[in-house]
Order: sequence, then C-alpha cells, then structure tokens
Amino acid sequence: MELPVRSPAAGHRRRTSYKIETKNLAYKSSNLYEEFKWGVHKYFKKPTKFILNDVSCEAQPGDLTAVAGPSGAGKTTLLEIIAGNILSGQVSGHVLINNHPIDTKQFRRLAGYVTQDDALFPSLTVEETLLYSAFLRLRCGRKETVDRVKILISELGLDRVSGSRIGEGSNNGISGGERRRVSIGVELVHDPCVILIDEPTSGLDSNSAFGVVSLLKSMAINRGKTIVLTIHQPGFRILELLDRIILLSNGYVLHNGSLKSLEHRLKVSGHCIPPRVNVLEFAIDVATTLIIQTPKPSTEQIKIHEKQVKGIEFPYPNTHFEEIMILSTRFFKNIFRTKQLFLTRIIQAILSGLILGTIFVNMSNNKGKLSLQARLGFFAFSLTFLLSSSTEGLPIFLQERRILMRETSRGAYRVSSYVISNTLIFLPFLLIIGILYTIPVYWLVGLRTEIDSFFYFGLVVWMVILMSNSFTACFSALVPNFIMGTSVISGLMGCFFLFSGYFIAKDSIPKYWIFMHYMSLFKYPFECFMINEYGGQDGRSMCLETEDGKCILYGDEFLMQQQIKEIQKWSNLGVMFAFIIGYRLLCFLILWFRCHKTRN
Repeated sequence: MELPVRSPAAGHRRRTSYKIETKNLAYKSSNLYEEFKWGVHKYFKKPTKFILNDVSCEAQPGDLTAVAGPSGAGKTTLLEIIAGNILSGQVSGHVLINNHPIDTKQFRRLAGYVTQDDALFPSLTVEETLLYSAFLRLRCGRKETVDRVKILISELGLDRVSGSRIGEGSNNGISGGERRRVSIGVELVHDPCVILIDEPTSGLDSNSAFGVVSLLKSMAINRGKTIVLTIHQPGFRILELLDRIILLSNGYVLHNGSLKSLEHRLKVSGHCIPPRVNVLEFAIDVATTLIIQTPKPSTEQIKIHEKQVKGIEFPYPNTHFEEIMILSTRFFKNIFRTKQLFLTRIIQAILSGLILGTIFVNMSNNKGKLSLQARLGFFAFSLTFLLSSSTEGLPIFLQERRILMRETSRGAYRVSSYVISNTLIFLPFLLIIGILYTIPVYWLVGLRTEIDSFFYFGLVVWMVILMSNSFTACFSALVPNFIMGTSVISGLMGCFFLFSGYFIAKDSIPKYWIFMHYMSLFKYPFECFMINEYGGQDGRSMCLETEDGKCILYGDEFLMQQQIKEIQKWSNLGVMFAFIIGYRLLCFLILWFRCHKTRN
C-alpha cells in the first residue's frame, strides 16, 4: 500500500529512483599508534592496512543488494562511506548517485541509514517511537502524520505490539525482530528513496531474520527503493530474496552480481558446490581462488566526477518552536516512565528530608536552637546530597546523546531545540524534588520560622539541583562513556566541596588555587544558607555564642567574620543562575560541535 504523499517535494523524491555506484573506493587505517608507558607517550608506525581497496560496485533501484563477506571484510565500512559517516578526506575514489558525485548533507536527508545497534528509547511504545520520528521529520498535519504511521506499522507487521514499550534486553520489551523492525521504521517514516541497513539479521532467529529481509524485499519491489544491506551468514531462504551480492574479502570486491552468476563463477573456477551447502558461504570459504573484480571507470564516468549534483534544498521540517514542543513531549514521557529516575528521586527526596531532619532535630542547645557548628554541618551535608544526587541522570543523558547524534545527522531537528526542551522539562521535575526535600527538613531542623526565609531556602535548594543537573548534562555531552563520566563528575564535585570555604577558609587557599573557590558549586549556595539563617534584622539580635552569661557573637558578626555581605543573598543567586545557563550553553556547544562534525 502506498504511503500518503506529504508534500509536492516529498512526492517528487519518491518518484525519483536512485542508482548508487562506487568507483575505485579505498579507505585505509592510520599508520600511527600510540603507547603510554611510565607517564610518556610514544608514537610508532605500523604497516598501513587497507580496509577497503579499489572497491567498485553498484546498487540498482528496485533491487535488494547485499554486501557479504567474512568478519573484517569491510562491509560496515563500505556502508558507512556510502551513508556519509566517514570523512571524505580519509577516502579515495568516488561515490556516485545517478552518475553524480554525492552531496553528503543532502544524501543524509534523502536516505535512511539503520545502524547495527538499535538506538531507541526503551520507555516509549512502538507507536510513540514512530510518531515522534514522523513529527520531527515530516511537514504535514497531525492527522496525516498519525495516519501515515498507522499504515507504516501495518506494513512492518507491528500491529500486535504497537502499544507495547520498546524495553531493553529482556526487560519485558518487544522481541529482537520487532525491535529491528522499529529501527527500520524510524528511518522509513519519511519515505526515503534509499535505505542502508547494517546487519539487519544480526542476533535474530531464522524466522525473524527472514521476516525482516522479506519486508525489505517487498519495499524494493513495490516502491522502487534502492536498498543496500550488509549480511554475514544468510540462510537459503534469505539468499533467494537477494537480487545482487557484493562479496568482499580483505577489502577487495570478489563478486558484484547475482547469486546465479556467483555460482557460475565458482563452477568456472573448477569448484563443485556440495549438495545442501550455501553457495555464498562456500564462496567465502574458497575466496582466495576467485579473481578479484576491478572494473575501471570509462572516460565519460571520469568526466562526471568533475560535475556537482544540484539537489533540492532540505530545510528543517518544523519551526524552532515546533521542534521544542515535540521534543519536550517526548522527553517528558521518557522521564515519567523511567521509574528508576522518577519514583526513586521522589522517594529519595522525601526520605532524605525526613531522615536528615530527625537527625538534626535533637542537636539543639538550651535555647532550643541548633548550635552554630551543627547548622553549618547541616548546610554542608544538604549541599553534598543535593549536588551529587543529580548524577544519576548520566546514563539517561548518554543514551539520549546516541539518538541525538543519529537524528540531527539526518536533519530531523536542531541541537538547540534539544537542549532547550531538555532544560524546560527538567525545571518543573526538579522543582518537585526540591519542594519534597525542603518541606520536611526545614521545619524539623528548626531553622528560622519566617515564611520568606522558608521560601528563600526552597529557592536555593531548587537552584542547587538545577546546577547539578546542568553540570551533569554538560559533561555527559563531553565524556565518551558512563565510567569516565562518573569518575570526572565525582572528582570535580569533590574538588568543589574542598574549595567551597567550609573546610579551608578563603584566605587560607593558595593563590594559584583561588580560582577553584569561585568556580565551586558549593560556595554560593552555602553562603546563601548562612545569610538566610544569620542575616537580616533578626540576625543582629541572634546570639550564637555566650561567655559568662554575656553574648560574644551575634549572627551579623558571624557573617562579617566569614566575609559575607547581606547583598550576596541575591547576587549569589545570580551567580548560580549564571552557572545553570553557562553549563547548558557549554552542553549545547559540545553537542553542536559533535553533530556538526558528524554532518560534515
């Protein structure tokens, strides 16, 4: 069944068929490797290895083309180069689309590329996953988008599980074959003319693998799409569905044609294929006896390389505001459905407030007030808990980064829209966390009873959690993995606490480390807590220490000893707000650089 046309431009692209060719393609690994020993970096040369060497092949519209070969043959690398995911400066030779040099940015929006690993949100349902992909990549009304997704779900054979969550591993999610179909559907939702799929049958049983390849075959025939996939060990049934096989071995093309022509080549080479033996697997086993195919481009084809294809410009499908709304809705569902993050944080905030409040409620002097040292300890521990608790979101950020890189590389939306929507959704969620912590702990500890002091304390708590969340988001965009992320974030948090002024007074910090004092996320809220408790008119009459029945230290005098001024009650909030914006801006710049590097 034909998908509904979403716009004249979309219809034009669907009617156009695309032939993909590679001419003398070569890609080699770096000939330098680095060794780190006893604190010294050493660089050594190693023999250059060609991952791909003089690869010339083609894929026709309406055909199902498979890139086959043993592990390490260069299958995925060839697909990555065609998809434009490997820098052109590292590749020699040419990739042609309809006899024209490929324009990477345009081709990424024209084609759909499905990687081997399924980068999907586990908390979203199958239908929601495809809907959000459609909202971000199509320019049409909501009803038309929903209808289009329903048709696609039916074509993918996912009707039975459309309301089921994707899940992860064996976590009550959909099956591996169904996950693979969803990943394919995410790239099919904008009806691309070219589909590139890396190992669509990997990890699937024979029936699921056959079902996925059958689906691709029907799309190639019925829609005239150009479909290229990599495959390792296809069964007999899958082999019968393939129109063209590109057989690679050690980076060279051994065969580029039909299965029958491969069988003929084997017989001509003197090989007798044993009964019940897969032709392709047998060809891989005797690959060294096959003559490498190295067709040379004609003079006309060489001249074509001088031309540049003139395509359609592909602006973003949605406005900036629409992108933010779509991403915010998706992000809200992910947070709300991630029980480990949502419910755990709420329960943690309530229990921590109750436990901490009941611990400090009994640490009072004769006047019923907490001692000065006990209060300062309470403030310090509260900040330690609040600033360290948001690092739990690191795995979520890292998972989203993979999906962000894939979606933005295909021109689905802007990086700025992602960062803004992420920030907006976390604002109310973290406000709830701050309120649930503040209400029990503030009154149980017995801090100042003025209502404005209570609201100010809650505001500082909220700002602290936002700072921590922005800090985590920033470094999740920077670090390569979870282990390094936790190490870096925990280490920096420890440094911030050390230089906050609680352990070492500002005047005692060496001058060459004083910058860490001003960069500390602990310093400013810690001072806010002290001003809120010991400042103002009541602070001038609040006695903190007595000697022989005479007060020797009042609240305002204590603040003066700490070199804290009343005006810092609001200026510190401004600095904290600047930290929140600064880390979010830095997060945007890092993500933009990563995505820009991928797109180019």
